[in-house]
Amino acid sequence: MADITVAVSGALGKMGRMVVAAVAAAEGMRVVGEADLGDDLAASLGGAQVMVDFTAPGAAFDNAGVAIAAGVAPIVGTTGMTGEQVGALRGRAAQVGGAVIPNFAIGAVLMMRLAETAAPYFDAVEVIEAHSQTKLDAPSGTAMATAARLAAARATPFAYSRPQKVALDNARGAEAQGVAVHSLRLPGVVADQEVLFGAHGQTLSIAHRTTSREAFMPGVIATIRAVAETHRFYVSLDEVLGLDG
Repeated sequence: MADITVAVSGALGKMGRMVVAAVAAAEGMRVVGEADLGDDLAASLGGAQVMVDFTAPGAAFDNAGVAIAAGVAPIVGTTGMTGEQVGALRGRAAQVGGAVIPNFAIGAVLMMRLAETAAPYFDAVEVIEAHSQTKLDAPSGTAMATAARLAAARATPFAYSRPQKVALDNARGAEAQGVAVHSLRLPGVVADQEVLFGAHGQTLSIAHRTTSREAFMPGVIATIRAVAETHRFYVSLDEVLGLDG
């Protein structure tokens, strides 16, 4: 069987360099193109079946469009894309497939699924996410996806506590579908998230900690294989791993 051919957009970034190395080391895959800021992305796509994008929120949507126009399936790991943009890419990529996935860490997927299981049994929940200070968007795509999934897992809304007095704007974080979401941006952090549930007399914490970007590579490789083999469009790692049934 011929190798799956991959182009990498954002190839000189921290994630991009790791994707290049992971694809080069994966059986049955090879990198055929690399592009970064200022490069001709379309020229790097020649011979590629799949393009993996880890760039910036303002560039990822356009980069995916360039790939689709070239008949290449885009896999976007860059977060910050709107629901409307994801929907537009899904429609345009109907023939080639693709993916927009907020988090490629398998542990993060399991954290969200465990939180969905707990959601109906607790009165309130808050999400605390932490990333490196270099992350361009806040809250993270994972936190927003978690809030949406938590809300969808319940028949009634969560209780959301609003303070009677506000001494500092946004002290309670942002509210997403009745879920408070708090973003931390600190050097020394890669990507962490905690889902903290509360009910009378008890709390439940479900947390995922990432200590290295290597944690994302098995999910990236699995997504490349899934897209190349099925030509489907995926919006979560759950779908790629068959955990969405």
